[in-house]
Amino acid sequence: MAERKPRQPRNAPASRGRQKKKDTVADPQARLGELREELFRLRFQFATRQLTNTSRIRTVRRDIARMLTLQHQQELMARPRSEA
Repeated sequence: MAERKPRQPRNAPASRGRQKKKDTVADPQARLGELREELFRLRFQFATRQLTNTSRIRTVRRDIARMLTLQHQQELMARPRSEA
């Protein structure tokens, strides 16, 4: 009989699903423009029934939201804190 590998416990970090990756973009404004263009193209393909991977629309929308969130956080960090 062949040897079997020991099974990992279910609560191991490897079995917790997908881990999020950080967006480290040199020029977030340019990346935001690229994502918006891609979303426009995807919507056009969807309307003409040429889009096969419809979940890509959702992914791109979420990426745009992440980029806007990063921009807003950077603006808040750059803004001087007023003493109230």
